[in-house]
Amino acid sequence: MKTEAPVKWRAYRKLSYDFRLFFPMLVLVGIGIVMVYSASSAIAIKRYGNDLYFLIKQSLVAVLGLITMLIVRKIPYQLYRRYAYLFFVIAICLLLAVKFTSLGIKVNGAKRWMLIGGLRFQPSEFARIALVIFMAYSLTKKHDHIQSFFIGFVPHVFFLGIFAGLIALQPDFGSVVILAAITWVMMFVAGVRPVYLLTSVGALLPLGYAYMMSAAYRAERLLAFLHPWEHASDQAYQIVHSLMAFGTGGVWGTGVGKGLQKLFYLPEPHTDFIFSVIGEELGLVGVLFVLFLYMLILWSGLSIAKNTHNIFGSYLAMGITAAIGFQVCINLGVSLGLVPTKGLPLPFLSYGGTSLIVSMISIGILMNIGSART
Repeated sequence: MKTEAPVKWRAYRKLSYDFRLFFPMLVLVGIGIVMVYSASSAIAIKRYGNDLYFLIKQSLVAVLGLITMLIVRKIPYQLYRRYAYLFFVIAICLLLAVKFTSLGIKVNGAKRWMLIGGLRFQPSEFARIALVIFMAYSLTKKHDHIQSFFIGFVPHVFFLGIFAGLIALQPDFGSVVILAAITWVMMFVAGVRPVYLLTSVGALLPLGYAYMMSAAYRAERLLAFLHPWEHASDQAYQIVHSLMAFGTGGVWGTGVGKGLQKLFYLPEPHTDFIFSVIGEELGLVGVLFVLFLYMLILWSGLSIAKNTHNIFGSYLAMGITAAIGFQVCINLGVSLGLVPTKGLPLPFLSYGGTSLIVSMISIGILMNIGSART
């Protein structure tokens, strides 16, 4: 009897983590499918003559993502440590291919997607999870010397620089910011000296500003962010109509399918700005509910990272949680006009196969770490 209780408690704890991650993710995916249809039906009719076009594709991807997540849930997370270099090399090859080969395709002026066998995917999404795995491996390996400048700090900044440089060429500044933030958080948690991290932030700010001002469209986008209502008809068009959507929604929203901004006013309402459609059609109540679901996922991820006794598992859980959290914050910040416009999808909600599958795989990895706890 004395040994039976701890066994039951461990089993309960494992199921608890699974439920706390799986349930909010599943609800978010369900909301996403409904809102993708609501936001995209008019666009789908105009482009493809079928209002169900995006709904069908998103639903199929969601089923595929669910199956993949359940498979990943059963894969021991320690295996990722063994193949960290392989993930690193594959990610680099994909980023090189999308930029420098005919496999890469350009959409809206950015070459961020690859087309293979009729399937389109975004290598930067895979690169994000590959960097998290590699950073977790490297930080674990260097754990005993993590406070050394040339062992704990310089190599990880170098690895980040490789990824960031290739993604910046696409260009995709939003993904670069997320990768840098993830790397910073993981190094901080691992015990890298704060003085190195703070100095690196101070050094990167001028470089980031120079990059933003190096292209006219980026400079105009920054100016529009600072003064959106003065540029409502051009560079700040998206931000202004996004804010109008939230204002129209009020507390209770206009109702699913009854929003107006998605009707060719708000660009990309089913992808980058789906949160604006949620704000208009579900109102403040719907927005707060979505935020609550994200908070459940992030809290569970942080709890797993804190309570996992294996250092690699702890760093991996922290990196995955940070990746999801930063992407949510930036997308919401863009929709609310709090940060300059970035082409980043909202995890589990935005239309997009690569983002949805990678996000669900991330949850599967977290669930496995939570179930092992060793």
